[in-house]
Amino acid sequence: MAAAPRLHAVILAGGAGERFWPASRSRRPKPFLRVVGGRTLLAATLARARAVAGSDRVWIVCGGEHARAIRAESGLPARRVLVEPRRRNTAAAVGLAAFRIVAEDPEAVLTVLPADHHIPDARAFAADVRRAARAADDASVLVTLGVRPQRPETGYGYIQQGAPAGAAHPGLHRVRRFVEKPDAATARRYLKRGDHLWNAGIFVWGARTILEEIEAHEPALYRALAPLGEVGRRLPRAVLERVYRRAPSVPIDVAVLERSRRVWTLPVRWHWSDVGTWESLASELGVESGHSRVVAGKLVHDDAGGNLVWGRPERPIALLGVEGLAVVDTGDALLVTRLDRSGDVRKIVSELKRRGRSDVT
Repeated sequence: MAAAPRLHAVILAGGAGERFWPASRSRRPKPFLRVVGGRTLLAATLARARAVAGSDRVWIVCGGEHARAIRAESGLPARRVLVEPRRRNTAAAVGLAAFRIVAEDPEAVLTVLPADHHIPDARAFAADVRRAARAADDASVLVTLGVRPQRPETGYGYIQQGAPAGAAHPGLHRVRRFVEKPDAATARRYLKRGDHLWNAGIFVWGARTILEEIEAHEPALYRALAPLGEVGRRLPRAVLERVYRRAPSVPIDVAVLERSRRVWTLPVRWHWSDVGTWESLASELGVESGHSRVVAGKLVHDDAGGNLVWGRPERPIALLGVEGLAVVDTGDALLVTRLDRSGDVRKIVSELKRRGRSDVT
């Protein structure tokens, strides 16, 4: 048997988590929150990353404003915390990590993980990542993990799976297309057809393979990133600054995955949530009609149930005759929203930024 590929885990921790306002802020974004399972979302992601790649092959890409906190929580050496000078979306982050890892391990296979997802079954997750890594290494393809949908979800993008990848890689499929977030009727149709998967944003590919595909499909980004391949294992700050000034801002899905013909998907069966909104957190915690959940703080009265409460220990919260709400009190800001509208919370953040309210964003 061929040797297992050398896996490196790349955690992307550059998102703002604006739909989780007011708990998630620019100074302490969503990955640092303890929302489910007792650990921060970042700590749980780090544990999964170490399980598949080992402690010495875990990397994090983040912004400068969170680098110190990420180094402290992760315990990673400075060279494996890749600090972006400015936000340039996920394609630049992936390219930065790929160039840095190729300098140390040219045959590396990368698994790219968002920093703020919830995956309870770490063992099943690790097994599927290793399975995807063997396919990525053997066939020089880009593998995206697709979650079998449990409901007609309109908040996720979808992957339409195509023909089986072949006898050498049972269970994997070629990707027919990526689909943006659908309306409710379309999501119900996808669920009924059974050939569409939730796009979890978890990828597995060879470091050199993804760089080849960036060069082929997003050449402007590749040209901007190319100096990273000329500096060896030491990366001067001035080079990184120059690269990021020139790099276009584009998601890796748009830059490469939607264009490449080398994309496969591995349908997975373990539970996954991006914990992207207060509504999705409520679902994770078992909020339902007549049954509320308290993440933090003190709920002293709730006669209807079906609510999610995040409060302060010194300020009691009482709910009377209301249900289906998220009530989030952080001391300097209070959010009350219907759970089914919580996906629009980022509009509040945009408005606060427009008004110059950096104190609460």
